[in-house]
Amino acid sequence: MSWTVGELARLAGVTVRTLHHYDRIGLVRPSERTSAGYRSYDAHDLDRLQQVLLYRELGFPLDEVATLLDDPEADPAAHLRRQHRLLRERLERTQAMVAAVEKEMEARQMGISLTPEERFEVFGDWLPEEYAAEAEERWGDSDAWAQSQRRTAAMTKEDWLRVKAEGDDVERRFAAALAGGVPADSTAAQDLAEEHRQQISRNFYDCSPEVHAGLGRMYVEDERFTAYYERIAPGLAQYVSTAVQANAARQS
Repeated sequence: MSWTVGELARLAGVTVRTLHHYDRIGLVRPSERTSAGYRSYDAHDLDRLQQVLLYRELGFPLDEVATLLDDPEADPAAHLRRQHRLLRERLERTQAMVAAVEKEMEARQMGISLTPEERFEVFGDWLPEEYAAEAEERWGDSDAWAQSQRRTAAMTKEDWLRVKAEGDDVERRFAAALAGGVPADSTAAQDLAEEHRQQISRNFYDCSPEVHAGLGRMYVEDERFTAYYERIAPGLAQYVSTAVQANAARQS
């Protein structure tokens, strides 16, 4: 099988001018010429052109591509292995870039106007935007969601650090109460739960006792929230959940 320069250009998705240039520099030369002097490419030429285009797509300059393809010790399998490795590396970089862009989009959707560095400083490995889509699906039509969006959109890094410090403090005192044997439904534990509820109301949205009780149930029903509290202290998820629900019942 053979192709004219125009046919090969259409087949490979390049211009005739590109093939002429590759011929002039000796990168992809036609194996034959017709009696009229026209270029005629065969399957070997097509294979070489495909190798050239793939290396170009990977960012190699033409002179380096020529060196690689003309290496007498390299075989087609070696080229494929190299290209496969390079493509896998590019795929991993692209996937990382896509993930970073998606996180940035989700963070903006949540109203978190922090740079990636500031978000890491505030949240560490736990990034709230990972829950953005799910949170919007659950509560996107609620007044609480709209209120939280407005408040978080105005928060600076210093605001987030203050909010995080408040949350860390009450979680630390919950863990101390658990370690000290304070019953989860005791007045002391319920008072901590009330502080937790007031923090949410002050910083994000008006959190009623009923809504807070629902959050408390989620701490043991959703394994992600359970894991969060269990990293602080074993058994803390259930302890906080019980205290929150007991406090809600106290106020009903």
